Amino acid sequence: MREITIGGLLFGISGLPIGEGKQKFNYASGINYVKAFGLDAMELLFVQSVNVTDKNKDAILAAKLENDLYLSAHGSYYINLNAVEQEKQEQSIHRILAATEALAKVRGRSLIFHPGFYLQDSPEKTYATIRDNLAGLPYQGIDYRLETTGKRTQFGTIEELVSLCSEIPSCKLCIDFAHIHARNNGSLKGYDDFADILQLVLNQLGREALDDLHIHMGGVEYSHKGERNHLPVRESDFNYTACLRALKDYNVQGCVICEGPWVERDALFLKHTYARL
Repeated sequence: MREITIGGLLFGISGLPIGEGKQKFNYASGINYVKAFGLDAMELLFVQSVNVTDKNKDAILAAKLENDLYLSAHGSYYINLNAVEQEKQEQSIHRILAATEALAKVRGRSLIFHPGFYLQDSPEKTYATIRDNLAGLPYQGIDYRLETTGKRTQFGTIEELVSLCSEIPSCKLCIDFAHIHARNNGSLKGYDDFADILQLVLNQLGREALDDLHIHMGGVEYSHKGERNHLPVRESDFNYTACLRALKDYNVQGCVICEGPWVERDALFLKHTYARL
């Protein structure tokens, strides 16, 4: 079967589908289900451990190729490229490389991760440390997707990540609109708020960045400190219609991954909403 190529906007889910509550999915059966459900992509979850192994990689790859599905993976939650201890920075680099090696075995395209935390450092010093660590990563055919973060203690504003991507060719963006919304206490209210983000990307990284953009979207509960947890997209104040309209007006191509408790249902709802705009 042919490999998937990016054209238009693909929609998929984070992790395994929920199904009807009776099925027990693994990655291979989940891929089959997601495609039959009408979706285009899946983001494997390496957040606790790298769970693509020599035992399951062949079945995952076969399902991916048969269904022509876009695969990405979310890297470990235990990545901090600005850790105080050099050993912990090195462990973070090892986790990133282990994840890219596993994703390559199933012909995935992008590894998504949060780069780190400010801790006691200034934003400028944190940026420099994380930049140097990212610049040292070997490129192995998998894009390093830096994800905008949902808490103010985390490094990862859209401005910081756009700047990193402009400096490091192997790094690309993952815009998590729900994280941006939560980080700034509900800042994304209308169309112009989403359009401003896309215009920033266009201005700083060029048209090619919008032609291959990785996006996270979903409902989110938050406080003044930022993200608390994911919600079904229609049970939150996230203005998904304005977001999708901005993506369409800017002719964004790539992949939208839906997160939250109703993953495939919300993802298909977003896909159908986008098609109607």
